[in-house]
Amino acid sequence: MTKQLNTGCIRLSQGLTEDKKDPVALAGYYSDNGADEILVFDLSHSEEEHEKNLGVLKEIVRTVEVPVKAAGHIQRLEDVKKILYTGCSKAILNYGKQSNIDLTEEVSRRFGKEKIAAAVNSSDVVSAPAALVEEYVSELIYLNELAPFEEKLRPLDCNMEWSEFKLNSDGMVPVIVQDYRSDQVLMAAYMNEEAYTATLKTGRMTYWSRSRQELWVKGATSGHFQYVKELLVDCDYDTILARVSQTGAACHTGNRSCFFQDIARRETKSYAPGKVFEQVYQVIADRKSHPKEGSYTNYLFDKGIDKILKKVGEEAAELIIAAKNPDPEEIKYEMSDLLYHAMVLMVERGVTWEDITRELSNR
Repeated sequence: MTKQLNTGCIRLSQGLTEDKKDPVALAGYYSDNGADEILVFDLSHSEEEHEKNLGVLKEIVRTVEVPVKAAGHIQRLEDVKKILYTGCSKAILNYGKQSNIDLTEEVSRRFGKEKIAAAVNSSDVVSAPAALVEEYVSELIYLNELAPFEEKLRPLDCNMEWSEFKLNSDGMVPVIVQDYRSDQVLMAAYMNEEAYTATLKTGRMTYWSRSRQELWVKGATSGHFQYVKELLVDCDYDTILARVSQTGAACHTGNRSCFFQDIARRETKSYAPGKVFEQVYQVIADRKSHPKEGSYTNYLFDKGIDKILKKVGEEAAELIIAAKNPDPEEIKYEMSDLLYHAMVLMVERGVTWEDITRELSNR
């Protein structure tokens, strides 16, 4: 028997949900509170509205940790491509429309059966030929059988008992909290056994408040919950590192992190690939938003997409030539040029490094 999925459904109209709420925030709520998948239905009536909804869909995919499948406004193969290019796991054909049934074989051959689903209104009547569905559709979604989203606790698999920790004099363990996406340190707090057990049971970070002498679920009053992605212990078993998905600000001051006040600083360069790529990308994005006279980056943006594409092509060709040279120094130089111009293209077209790494991880 097929497992009943806990599905979060979002219906988009002019970039908002039908009741005018933020769809990205709603998708995040579904993802963090037990959804197995999220279905997004595009209710747009025009190409302009459709493009806006695609932008929202892209943000939803960036935000959540569960598969996103999207339906609506599919009239041709290009529409399926746009949905899949947002990062959705599947595009859903509406089998209430003959035109969508007619598209099935074409889009399945182009993108792969695993990327194509179909939505029907009844488990008893499927308007498409069974042979077509069998060969070209990976999933049938029965709209009339979708149950309302149910918030579910997500207990964590744990291989460490509280008794294994080395406790401080108060019988607690300090916890360092880190954003699992950016690695930013968000805050520090303490756990006792009750808080540790509650965290494992709910998947939400729970602490012991030393000032109030009570259990403290982070976000219970502010809504700024911390959803556990990973718990690690140090070599001495006396400190926990919690990597979390942070909703809103971690600090009571409204700052994202509690660690925002400088004490001392020495200028250094980071050579961590992820940080370097993101830093360069942000500099390029800032040049686009705040042009600087004499900037080569602004020269490229001013000249437009054709110039940017020309430079990407030129740098790719130069890298190929450099690769024929046994000296790797030339390759490093030309590869850096190519990556820089590729990032200018990414900023111009609104593609982020997170989009790229997510796509790579899904392959």
